[in-house]
Amino acid sequence: MLTRTQIRQLVARHGREIIEHDHMRIERRSYQHGAVTTFAHSIRVACLAVWLADRLHLWNRVDLRSLIRVALLHDYFLYDWHDWDDGEHVFHGFTHGRAALHNALADFELNRIERDSIAHHMFPLTPAPPRYIEGYLVSMADKVSATRETLSMDRFRKPSKSKPAASAASAKSIERGSRA
Repeated sequence: MLTRTQIRQLVARHGREIIEHDHMRIERRSYQHGAVTTFAHSIRVACLAVWLADRLHLWNRVDLRSLIRVALLHDYFLYDWHDWDDGEHVFHGFTHGRAALHNALADFELNRIERDSIAHHMFPLTPAPPRYIEGYLVSMADKVSATRETLSMDRFRKPSKSKPAASAASAKSIERGSRA
C-alpha cells in the first residue's frame, strides 16, 4: 500500500504540468469550501482518489496519470463562485463541470477519460454518470473532501481577500509532504 508521501509524489509527478500552469494562480486565490482554496481542494481530491484506487486494489483498471489530471482539473472553472456575480453562478453545482472542461480543453490536451470524468464528476447533479472508473474515483474523493472541508471548524478562519492564500503550494512542496 502506498504511503502518504508516495501518493503526494505521484500527484506532483503526474500533475506537474497542471500544478505549474499560470491559471492555477486563480485557483490558489479562489475559495472552494470554507477556508480551503480551489487549488488545495483539487490537490486533496487527487491524493484521496489515488488513495482510494490503491486501497481498492484498482491499479490494473485505473490510468493513474488520467486519474490525477482529472482530480486536478475537475474544478478548473477559474472563478470564485462565492463572489457576487449578479446571479451568473447561481447554478454552479450543476454547471461548473462543463466550465472546468471548457477551460481545461483550452489549456491542456485531454484524453477521453479525462474529458468525460471532468464533465460528469458532479453526478448525480449531472444527469449522466461518469463512463470511466477514474471519474467515479474523483467523484467519490470530491464528495468526501467537500464534506470534510465544509463541516470543518477551520471554515470560519478564512483569510481576507487581500492576503495571499496560504495553500499556494508548489509541486516541490507537495513532493516534500507539506499539507495542501
